[in-house]
Amino acid sequence: MSQQQAVSKRTTPPFRADQVGSFLRPQALKEAREQHQQGKITKEELRKIEDREIKLLVEKQKEIGLQAVTDGEFRRTWWHLDFIEVLEGIRVYEFEVKGLFNGAMKKAKGYTVASKLAFPKDHPFLEDFKYLKSIAGEHAAKLTIPGPNMIFHSGVIASQAYLDKPAYPTLTDVAQDIVQVYQDAIQAFYDAGCRYLQLDDTSWGALFSDDFRDKLRHNGFDPDEMTKTFADITVEALKHKPSDMVVTLHICRGNFKSSWLYQGGYEPIAEQLFSRVNVDGFFLEFDSDRAGDFKPLRHIKDQQVVLGLITTKTGVMEDKEAIKKRVQEAAEMVDIHQLCISPQCGFASTEEGNTIAEQEQWNKLGLVVELAQEIWTS
Repeated sequence: MSQQQAVSKRTTPPFRADQVGSFLRPQALKEAREQHQQGKITKEELRKIEDREIKLLVEKQKEIGLQAVTDGEFRRTWWHLDFIEVLEGIRVYEFEVKGLFNGAMKKAKGYTVASKLAFPKDHPFLEDFKYLKSIAGEHAAKLTIPGPNMIFHSGVIASQAYLDKPAYPTLTDVAQDIVQVYQDAIQAFYDAGCRYLQLDDTSWGALFSDDFRDKLRHNGFDPDEMTKTFADITVEALKHKPSDMVVTLHICRGNFKSSWLYQGGYEPIAEQLFSRVNVDGFFLEFDSDRAGDFKPLRHIKDQQVVLGLITTKTGVMEDKEAIKKRVQEAAEMVDIHQLCISPQCGFASTEEGNTIAEQEQWNKLGLVVELAQEIWTS
């Protein structure tokens, strides 16, 4: 039995062996980006190289035994900003950072809601997805985009620029337009052929991290009230989701050059998130003690839960039996047939990538496929 046949017990996403989405950028792509920045090659020439490298990546994902393939986010600089900065109403700015990701990040780009929000009909991610769809074949073409609360959190309630000069009369008003942006985006991607969409929303981490909950209080917001608002926004964003489109939500604790941003278990957000948010599945980070235990999963209803038990932050391979034991522990909270397995995050949330070798990246995904084959035999 081939690896792919072995993990094909689920015919719809998320799959028993799945992935978050981003991959280490190959050297050829890094060099092409640098040449483009220097004006040595055109945008069109760069895109041809991106197309070639994405096609090679997709073939590798198929070979390793994955049922869903992504473009590795190869056209992006950041996992979230490339999508958000194109939205109407967003202003991007550069700033110095201190202490973020344990000092690994020195400079960053921030964004704020500066005027009325809208999803542009010509958003570049639409054409990017169409290319992925064209080479995916019988595999599911998975698209990853930042979730709606990435805008509500970083662009509104945690944005000093917004708090100093609000672009909307009330939080309710800005939340409604964020919802509309995502309703329009979901329909646009569906029309482009997308049937497997993942919302990456690390902003939920601010609601279970003590340090960031304190920051929200400092800005005048009750973290528990914001948890309900985050859930409301996500629920409404999915209100008109087509029935044959799978949407999942990925939550992690930050991922930049193998460092992290948030810590804390899911308990403070579990009831609102797991019992109310109507996604088809959750991708949840569980690769370290920072994530807490599985008890919050008791609030899960009928969603799939993809356990992020394999770390992308180091190349050290996990012990297979230890991972199987953790899956069984999670199965005490959620039916094992609702569980899947994946790495805890992508391998390159930004173009710099994690401090892990390319072969180690594939070893990790191979382990995910092997584990799924051995755990779910029916």
